[in-house]
Amino acid sequence: MTVTLKDVAQRAGVSIKTVSNVVHGHPHVTEEMRERVRAALDDLKYQPNLPARYLRTGRVGVLALAIPDLSNPYFADIGRAIIAAAAAQSYTVLIDCTGGERANEMLVLDGLRPHLIDGIILIAQALEPEDLQAREVKVPLVLVGDHLLDVAVPYDHVVNDNVAAARLSTKHLAALGRRRIAAIGDQHALAISDRAAHPRRLRGYIEALEEADLAVDAALIKAVASYSRRAGAEAMRQLLALVVPPDAVFCFNDLLALGAMRALHEAGCRIPDDVAVIGFDDIEEASFATPSLTTIAPDKEQMGELAVSFLLGRIAGTRTSPPERVEVPFRLIERESTGGLDATS
Repeated sequence: MTVTLKDVAQRAGVSIKTVSNVVHGHPHVTEEMRERVRAALDDLKYQPNLPARYLRTGRVGVLALAIPDLSNPYFADIGRAIIAAAAAQSYTVLIDCTGGERANEMLVLDGLRPHLIDGIILIAQALEPEDLQAREVKVPLVLVGDHLLDVAVPYDHVVNDNVAAARLSTKHLAALGRRRIAAIGDQHALAISDRAAHPRRLRGYIEALEEADLAVDAALIKAVASYSRRAGAEAMRQLLALVVPPDAVFCFNDLLALGAMRALHEAGCRIPDDVAVIGFDDIEEASFATPSLTTIAPDKEQMGELAVSFLLGRIAGTRTSPPERVEVPFRLIERESTGGLDATS
């Protein structure tokens, strides 16, 4: 038997209007009343009638989150932050994995219909600017992440300041007295002189080297096919094979750094005595590695909250300003891999 709002209202001893206010996340309900209604919803196993809700309000209370890689803990962290922020507004989040493939990301833009979802949060990795300029996405869209950062897009965009974060990481290594600082994570075969086209983390790395009067050595910049532990380990082995190996390495994410640390361990190198290592993302594994990993920690909770807030504002029509690009704050967490003492924070 289908459970209705009337059934829930009778169980909770409140009006149908009060139940509706709780279900739809309206603020004008006392906490005591809200708890009574939630208990009744749970007891009766109430499930909203999404088609009916859509016909009545034009909304279904569901957001889509498209991420590139389910196995990457960073995307899992962002997903948790978005789900929590959406739940606080009584929204459910459906997750789609694109594999970072352009065709799959375009399907997210073209294939999700308004009667299924109210809006999309997309962490893109392969879309071209024209994919967003030329398409009329049928529901509100918010972008999250670093891709498409250097072009104007017609959607709100929540990002990290990757140039500043990479610059801070590299300056930290230089301040420790390291002079051959490598970088692992470039995915573009670009000339060092082609500064404007560099990915932002590479750009920040190069700027920091120049500020420290250190040479920018192309042999110390290793490209990878993926941001994985395996790729990080292989890149580190190549760096160790140089006639003069690096004494520090900045990795463009924590998984690359963890792989690099494994390769250093296998080669008998001491971290940080022989080679200091910095990652990026502050995944949980970073604080429990041996040694613990120094890393850049973006404010992932704020990233999720902003993405959901922007999207719900577009859905409700209360956010009518031009699309905005917002950078979330970050901090450098010093741990044992660069000589710090903080192993678990």
